[in-house]
Amino acid sequence: MPAVTIRNLSEETHRALKVRAGRHGRSIAAEIREILDAAVRPAERVKLGSLLASIGREAGLSDGDVDSLQSLRDEAPAEPMSFE
Repeated sequence: MPAVTIRNLSEETHRALKVRAGRHGRSIAAEIREILDAAVRPAERVKLGSLLASIGREAGLSDGDVDSLQSLRDEAPAEPMSFE
């Protein structure tokens, strides 16, 4: 798992992180991970499943259409590629 080192963090910021982590019942490292996750992966981001469902609604697909497509789907396991 990747690791990041943050240098020259002010005492005030470290203290605030420690207090915030305590309020949430987490370690400082866990609190920093939560802050970074929220910053780079905001809740309002469009998720792939939501986007595909939206496209299906715009195209006028019904549940029956989706069932028909599913019945045509090849259920056989994929064959591994050979690079020989």
